[in-house]
Amino acid sequence: MLSRLHSTALLLTAVAGWVLLSSSCVQSFSAPSYSRREAVAASIGWTTAVLSQHSPAWAVAAGPPTKEDLERIRLGHAQIVDLLDNFEAATTVCRENGGECKRDAEPIRKVLGLRSTTDPLFQIEKVFNKVKNMDLDPDALEAFFEASEDWNSAMSLSNSMAFISQFGEYNPGGGKDEVLKYLNESKKQVVVAEKALKTIMGSLGIDG
Repeated sequence: MLSRLHSTALLLTAVAGWVLLSSSCVQSFSAPSYSRREAVAASIGWTTAVLSQHSPAWAVAAGPPTKEDLERIRLGHAQIVDLLDNFEAATTVCRENGGECKRDAEPIRKVLGLRSTTDPLFQIEKVFNKVKNMDLDPDALEAFFEASEDWNSAMSLSNSMAFISQFGEYNPGGGKDEVLKYLNESKKQVVVAEKALKTIMGSLGIDG
C-alpha cells in the first residue's frame, strides 16, 4: 500500500511538472494557465496531501529539515566563503623545512561535502529533499528549487575540475600550468555554488 501511495504521489508531481513545462504552449487559449510558481506549489501540495493523509508515519519520517540540518547549510556556506577568501593559501601545500610547494584541489572537494561524512555539506541533497515538507511561500519555494539545481550543477562541475587538477601534472602534456588551469576552473564553479547556497539560505530563512 505504501509503495502504491508513493507511486501515486510521484505521478501527481510529474503531472504538475508537465503542466509547468506545457504552460508556454497554451498561453494562446482564453482559459488561465498555471504559472511556474503555481505549478511548483501545486505539485508539492498534492504530494504532501496524498502521503500525509494515507501514510502519516511516512510523512513524519520525511519531515522538514531540522535545526541541525539548517545549521549544516549555514556552516557549509561559511566554509565555502572562507575558502574563496583565502583560495591560494588554502589550496597550496608545502613540504616541511622549506620544501617544494604544490597546489592542491582537495580543500575544494572538502568544503563541497565530497570528502568526509563529517563535512557539513556531505550529502546535503538529502536535506534539500526535506524542504518540500516545509511551509514555504511559493516564491521562496521556486527560488529554492532553482538554486538547488544551480548548486548541484556547480558542485558536479567543480568536483570534476578539481579531480582533473589533481592529476594534471602527470598527464601527457601536463604540468603545473595544467594543474593551475583546472584548479581555477574548479574555483569558478565554487563561486557559482556559493551564490546558489546563499540563495537557498535566504529561501529557508537561514541567517548567514
